Amino acid sequence: MLPATEIVRLHQQTNAHWHDAAQSFAAPQPDTFAALVLQQHRANFDLWHREDAARDTHATDAAIAEVKHDIDRLNQRRNDLAERIDEQLLREAGSQPADAALHSETPGMMIDRLSILSLKIFHTEEEAERADAEPSHRERNLRRLNVLREQRDDLTGCLDELWAAVQQGQRRFKLYRQMKMYNDPTLNPVLYGRHESSSDDATPAAS
Repeated sequence: MLPATEIVRLHQQTNAHWHDAAQSFAAPQPDTFAALVLQQHRANFDLWHREDAARDTHATDAAIAEVKHDIDRLNQRRNDLAERIDEQLLREAGSQPADAALHSETPGMMIDRLSILSLKIFHTEEEAERADAEPSHRERNLRRLNVLREQRDDLTGCLDELWAAVQQGQRRFKLYRQMKMYNDPTLNPVLYGRHESSSDDATPAAS
């Protein structure tokens, strides 16, 4: 696994680049762990901005419905990619001692949290620097930044500590599937109920 500080750096650089293409960024080689981390971060990046769009009070019902479908799709991708991160790290970790203490939060889950924190920090920095905002608004966001940065620093250290403990056989983790149900037409009763209702409606009445 990459050092957690490198993951944080990748998140920061791509936040700047994806918001402003003029900001330079050297993309990692495909099929590397860094590339997988950035695929997962991109899902969170796109999800963040679709969540913003969902709060547009001037949007039409049709536009909000489209945004909601995008949010569902991106949230599914975000979770799938976090699981892929864990799958790759489990292969890298190899056989884990059965008697090692089990860590309930996986590295993939922690990297997902770092991704979200990086977006919170990026956008809070924007708010803290807004020239058209009241001083109280900027001061409030500066206070929020201190908290967010501390949370990211704590999580960065915890991720490195977990991975070191896994490599030393002191801790282990499992792949935890999210088992999302709402996107599955066989598990979401609204979806399969509508399908059954359509089938019933299509059945000719008995003479």
